[in-house]
Amino acid sequence: MREDTLPAKASEQERILNVEAAFKTVFRRVPPLIMISMAWLLLVFFVAIFHKQLMPMDYRTTHLVNRLAPPVFLGGDSGHLLGTDTLGRDTLSRLIRSIYTSLTVAFLGAIITAVLGTVIGFIAAHFKGIVDEILMTLVDFQYAMPFMILALLVLAFFGNNIVLFVILLGIQGWMRFARLARGMALSAQEDGYAVAVKQLGATPFRIYLRHIFPNVSNIIVVEFTLNFPEKIIVETSLSFIGLGIQPPETSLGSMISFGRDYLMAEWWLAVIPGAVIFLTTLAMSLVGDWTRDNLDPTVVK
Repeated sequence: MREDTLPAKASEQERILNVEAAFKTVFRRVPPLIMISMAWLLLVFFVAIFHKQLMPMDYRTTHLVNRLAPPVFLGGDSGHLLGTDTLGRDTLSRLIRSIYTSLTVAFLGAIITAVLGTVIGFIAAHFKGIVDEILMTLVDFQYAMPFMILALLVLAFFGNNIVLFVILLGIQGWMRFARLARGMALSAQEDGYAVAVKQLGATPFRIYLRHIFPNVSNIIVVEFTLNFPEKIIVETSLSFIGLGIQPPETSLGSMISFGRDYLMAEWWLAVIPGAVIFLTTLAMSLVGDWTRDNLDPTVVK
């Protein structure tokens, strides 16, 4: 009995050692700055996912008798760790809710951008000819029109709601995905495996979904990591000027807009959400660049 268990124990110990060696290899390859950035992003996404459990109180509750209370590190009450705003609302609760709102809106917008651009790129690569020319002309036209001007016109004319806002974010930056997907699809069509699968009678949809997309997914993921922080900045910019997330909902951009009139005295109202935006977009950009260097085959090592 003991002789039978010895090989099993040895095999289990070998697997544990292999896992430990793999983790050590990964940690050695990841620069410390990227590790710090990843840790910050994990914290931010944790806050966004569990925002309801982490908020000490309702972010909409007002206490006018306790308005503009300072944070704890400036001598404030421990009941409001980051102080209160002009309506007596808890700043920490509003910050947690704002992180959830901004990341959710930016993530949904980035998903729409990636899907829209990739599909358009594949359509252009598949049909070629006049269809390709029309779609690439649309790409050039979209590049020529500043997105912020388009966003201001759409939101001012149609009004603002969360669905329209997410869709508007989704059409920002899709052109890069379209060009990447088109170029990689055209290249993949010339490979032997794509030609062989086509000769076996596979439908174009199956060819692109099962054979071409997996070969371009690395580049799409890299572009997604670079597009995500752009969405946060766009959301912040539009919310700052009053065309983004509307009350009673809150976002990081609207918090900065709300606190800009109090920078000289109650500076934390704008500086704290601004610092969260800065650190989050910086961390995403660093991780995105590192991901591109390691996943994008077109990058010269």
